[in-house]
Amino acid sequence: MLRSSGVRIPYPPALRNLVYRLYARRVEGRLDHTQVPKHIGVILDGNRRWARADGRTTEQGHQAGADKITELLGWCGETDVEVVTLWMLSTDNLDRPEAELTPLLGIIENTVRGLAADGRWRVHHVGNRDLLPTRTQKVLKEAEQDTVDNKGILVNVAVGYGGRQEIADAVRSLLLEHAERGTSFEELAEIVDVEHISEHLYTRGQPDPDLVIRTSGEQRLSGFMLWQSAHSEYYFCEVFWPAFRKVDFLRALRDYAARHRRYGG
Repeated sequence: MLRSSGVRIPYPPALRNLVYRLYARRVEGRLDHTQVPKHIGVILDGNRRWARADGRTTEQGHQAGADKITELLGWCGETDVEVVTLWMLSTDNLDRPEAELTPLLGIIENTVRGLAADGRWRVHHVGNRDLLPTRTQKVLKEAEQDTVDNKGILVNVAVGYGGRQEIADAVRSLLLEHAERGTSFEELAEIVDVEHISEHLYTRGQPDPDLVIRTSGEQRLSGFMLWQSAHSEYYFCEVFWPAFRKVDFLRALRDYAARHRRYGG
């Protein structure tokens, strides 16, 4: 922002973009790639508020948020991140009015198809698929099947996801598995531990998130990966998700690298 006789004069767009690129390059140049998180969880928050602030419709806000995902994954690829979990639709979101939910599901379906068609990433659904419409279930299943052999970033698309729901589903799966084996409740109570439950989570076999990013200024998890984030670092960013920039991402990585993770020790 320039000043002339006490009057604030905005930077011209070209100059502002140049300053931004130079600053982003500086932050990236100072990033220690040995300290980059391997698994990042992202709560994509603020689509509707961004739309209202910009004079757009809710659907346009959701679409702008969906368009940002490919950019994020590109940044993750440049910085050696291996797993990204994107919270795209919570179980609570399923209670939204049909006039909003139906277009949102369509945007999510198109986004998941696009991620699968890109060829750079392996797509995995995390969430309770039975809570979703048949068409959405089909898109998620096909995306997993079509990308199962891809070698790039593992992209968890959290659709119809809730942390409490995941834990309940994991315990249910564990009980059913042992019921089929003929294990009694007494025997199961004697052997069940944290690892037994972890083996039945939606993310079984994956590393837990090192870093969880939430946009829009909200400073809560809202049930995101409650089990897996026990030792995660959190980064809360003020900007709405559609306005999230590479420099915001790099700042999150820089902040993460500066922390000393003790895991309770």
